Amino acid sequence: MKSFSALSPIISSLSRRHLIAALAASSCLPALAQFRVEVTGVGLRQLPIAIAPFRGEAGAPQKISAIVRADLERSGQFRLIDAAGQGMDETVHPDMAVWRGLSADSLAGGSVSRLGDGRYDTRFRLWDVVRDQDLGGQGYVVPQADLRLAAHKIADYIYEKLTGEKGIFSTRLAYVTKAGSRYTLWVADSDGENAQAALTSPEPIISPTWSPSGTQLAYVSFEARKPVIYVHDVSTGRRRLLANFRGSNSAPAWSPDGRSLAVTLSRDGGSQLYLISAGGGEPRRLTQSQSIDTEPVFSPDGRSIYFVSDRGGAPQIYRMPAGGGEPQRITFNGGYNVSPSISPDGKSMAFISRVGGAYRLHVQDLASGQVTALTDTSSDENPSFAPNSRLIVYATSQGGRDVLMTTTLDGKIKARLAGQGGEIREPSWAPFQR
Repeated sequence: MKSFSALSPIISSLSRRHLIAALAASSCLPALAQFRVEVTGVGLRQLPIAIAPFRGEAGAPQKISAIVRADLERSGQFRLIDAAGQGMDETVHPDMAVWRGLSADSLAGGSVSRLGDGRYDTRFRLWDVVRDQDLGGQGYVVPQADLRLAAHKIADYIYEKLTGEKGIFSTRLAYVTKAGSRYTLWVADSDGENAQAALTSPEPIISPTWSPSGTQLAYVSFEARKPVIYVHDVSTGRRRLLANFRGSNSAPAWSPDGRSLAVTLSRDGGSQLYLISAGGGEPRRLTQSQSIDTEPVFSPDGRSIYFVSDRGGAPQIYRMPAGGGEPQRITFNGGYNVSPSISPDGKSMAFISRVGGAYRLHVQDLASGQVTALTDTSSDENPSFAPNSRLIVYATSQGGRDVLMTTTLDGKIKARLAGQGGEIREPSWAPFQR
């Protein structure tokens, strides 16, 4: 089997990126991993908004206003105005002169109260301070476990009202941690909090990827002492074996309609791309090369597949028709480009490029081909777009520890999701749930 000699220096841990090199050579648990969001950077044209402390939240298990503020700040679209301790609820018409004096264009406030059955009634209202206009509000009656979800939905409402685009804060992330000899696949909120274990194993788990419905994860597990592909129902924990052919089975990628997956198999001797039904069965070969072809990902319209190949002598990203055909090279900057992720709007591609000895996140405008470096770190991997195409989550290393980061597409606003659950890698952002 042909090898990527350029990859040999980075086989330090097993991840989707590292599996490229490897290919060349060859039930629910309690929530544990909690995260703290740290936002850095200053964006342009941010909307100034104040989120007042919610009435009653001091006695609630979750501080709703703090979660909403962190969500909006992490998006890069908002500049948070200090509410100066001025609490308000959804029933009060605010004194707009006060908030104009604080330079707020928008204002939200609300309340949290515990009901007799143990659930929490969470309400809020959004105001246009400049126009003194009520922009509406909502209420959620939820169990204690869903208070964070209620806060994320409030942030989604505010985001959509003020930007005209759908918010992504109530969506989910999947990622993998390694703690000692134990690997865990986690499903968490979009801010990394409220992580729930979907699978634990003494063997590596890599390449989790969400189905278009947001209800299933496909991933690669080494529990059979070789890479095989499973499809996992997130809500029930049930899973099924999708691909366990001779050799390696890796790098699953869902088609936009959810009916099939592109995968990398070495069943015929080399690592090539195949298409397999989501229900399993006999795969259909898509590439016919003597090279290593891996890391497929579909375009949002389902017409194309982007993938990594060394057919030009070093790993680069190519695009071909989804049914197979002649590939077209997409990346030309640098001698090592891997891990493509296509934005849901089809306009951008995030990927990892080696710059000197550093592996850094880049984004490419697919219409113009223009490439922008988003980071100055040295070990970035596995980018994944938010479902509104405005943010990218990726794994990297800071201060000698693995962390998850999000960044805006201009790289100006970054949020570190600092975990305590071991080495963190392989993030995948879920789509809007259908």
